[in-house]
Order: sequence, then structure tokens, then C-alpha cells
Amino acid sequence: MQELGKIHQLIIPFFGHDLTFNLEVILMTWIVIFILIAFGILINLKKNILPGPFQVVGELLIKTFSDLAEESLGEELAKRYSPMICALFMFLLISNWLGILPHLEEPTKDLNTTLGLGLMGTFFIAHFEGIRVKGLKNYLKEYTEPFIPMIPLNIIGELANVVSISFRLFGNIMGGSIIILVVSFLVYSIALPPFLNIFFGLFVGTIQAFVFTMLTTVYISLKVR
Repeated sequence: MQELGKIHQLIIPFFGHDLTFNLEVILMTWIVIFILIAFGILINLKKNILPGPFQVVGELLIKTFSDLAEESLGEELAKRYSPMICALFMFLLISNWLGILPHLEEPTKDLNTTLGLGLMGTFFIAHFEGIRVKGLKNYLKEYTEPFIPMIPLNIIGELANVVSISFRLFGNIMGGSIIILVVSFLVYSIALPPFLNIFFGLFVGTIQAFVFTMLTTVYISLKVR
């Protein structure tokens, strides 16, 4: 069980404080990024009228999330954010699948990763678009509804969106890892743990990547309507 608490850290002194970096998460994140870059290169190298398997997958992902973004955000915002939405899903998907491979871990098993993605989508982008579309005055006015004393609760509600979407993904991925580790100790990694690893990696990982992506899209759409 000690594997859950094993963290390889890089500590850098900074003006009297220590900046701590989780080297494992950084490495796994870069592995995911390189996989996505390689996938993009393969699609562009093999582009053809009769698409190959990589091109088919790429076009399917782009078409699917472009349609979903247009349905939620409208045509104008979909053109702006559908690439980000598609990239977010692919990043989360590969991150959640990474743990299936031996000696690799999911970057989404670290709360810093999920919280960073949650802040990006449901906080910064959502609020930026809300202010851009409605104007600062009208946007801030919404926090006084239905009456002014509700301002603190409305602000807490906005922060709760970030916390809930981040902890949902983190909890599901970390929870799957704990279950696999516990069962491995109980049955000595005979048959069930590999099955659980594939189940949580492929099935649960795919579902959670899609849920996180769609919640991010919905949060953005709520701010511009």
C-alpha cells in the first residue's frame, strides 16, 4: 500500500519558500502530450481522399465535438472553442488510459492536474466569455439575482463548480487505482487485477473524460446565455 504515498518530488528554493513539483505527474503529462503530437503528425502525413485509420479517428473526433460544441455554444463560439474542447477530451482520454500500461500512471490521478483543467474551463474561459458577450455590468448583475444578499452564495456556487468537476475526475481515477491496488494485495495479482485495470482504464476512463469535457462545455454555455 505504500505505493499510493510514494511521490518523486523536485523541490526548488524560491525567495525563502520551497516550490514542490511532482516529477512523476510532469513526466506522465509530457508522455500524453507527445502521444497527442505524434497522433496529429500521423494524421497529417497520411491524409487522403480514402482515409486511413488514424484519419478516420481524427475526423470522427473533430466532427463529434464540433457538433456538440455548436449545439451547446452556438455556431460562433463553437468555431472558437471546439478545437479546445476536442483537445481537452483527447488529453483526458489518453491520460486516463495511460495507467493501463505497465510502470505508467495517470496524470489525472493527481488533483493538481484536474484542478488546473477545471480552473481553465469552468472558471477562466467561462467567465471571460460571459463578460465578453454580456458586458461586465450585466454579467456582474447576475450575481445579485434574485436579490442582493444572494451575492456570497452565488460566488460560492461558482467556486463549487470548479471544485466539483475537478474532484469528480480525480476521485474516479484515484478510486480505481486504490481498488486495483487493494485487490492485487488480496489475490496476489493473479487474474482479477488485470481485468480491473483494463475496466477502469478503458471504460471508466473514457466515460470520465467525456463527462468532464461536456461539463466544461455546459459551464461555458451557461455563462454566455
